[in-house]
Amino acid sequence: MAELVGDLRAETASFETLLRPLREEDWELATPAEGWAIRDQVSHLAWFDDAAVRAVTDPDGHAAALTGFGSVDDIAMESRGMPPAELHAWFRAARARSLKVFATLGARRRVPWFGPPMSAASFVTARLMETWAHGQDVADALGVVRRPTARLRHVAAIGFRARPYSFAVRGLPAPAEPVRAELTMADGALWAAGPADAGSVVRGPILDFCLVVTQRIHLSDTALELTGEPARAWMEIAQAFAGGPGKGRAPRSG
Repeated sequence: MAELVGDLRAETASFETLLRPLREEDWELATPAEGWAIRDQVSHLAWFDDAAVRAVTDPDGHAAALTGFGSVDDIAMESRGMPPAELHAWFRAARARSLKVFATLGARRRVPWFGPPMSAASFVTARLMETWAHGQDVADALGVVRRPTARLRHVAAIGFRARPYSFAVRGLPAPAEPVRAELTMADGALWAAGPADAGSVVRGPILDFCLVVTQRIHLSDTALELTGEPARAWMEIAQAFAGGPGKGRAPRSG
């Protein structure tokens, strides 16, 4: 947990390098997420950081809040009148509170969320994944290319574990055959998950895999190599985040 929280703190610092130089008008720049500006990416993270703290410290309050939850677009709309400086301060405060709470958790403690309850380790990993993914949206809006880091192993891990969920959220049966992922990290090291003898394999850069499972890129725009139909069926609908089926991104290549 100390390593996870430390990596979430580092991912937060990376996200802040995108936000700090923003001029007031930059907060209104459109991101690749349909209808969302940079401000909406930040308010989304801040809102769910507050929700994460409530889920840990007040599970009953979290359960009550679920009954009144609308959609992520509703959250974005509610915050659009907030001045950028106030919005940025909200994110910083909400993230600081969540980091403080996460540091007190044991890895196996069950935490309620918007989907099934998760272990605390998976819960913090999900917050890191969300920070990285929404940071990618902001980077794309600004035309910034981010350097892949070793923290992508956490995004890859939760994306791999979410394979059954990717099918379930669409009401589809998951293929019974196992799938393996063999991904190359930025330093050339191999990150792997799944049975070594699996007939279906996803191979390629870990960055491309993470972009696909967070639905920040279309599969056809990656260097991923897919062996076996179960691997392809998964990658075409892969979804690492909770909630309904994501819309994904349109292909850039012709």
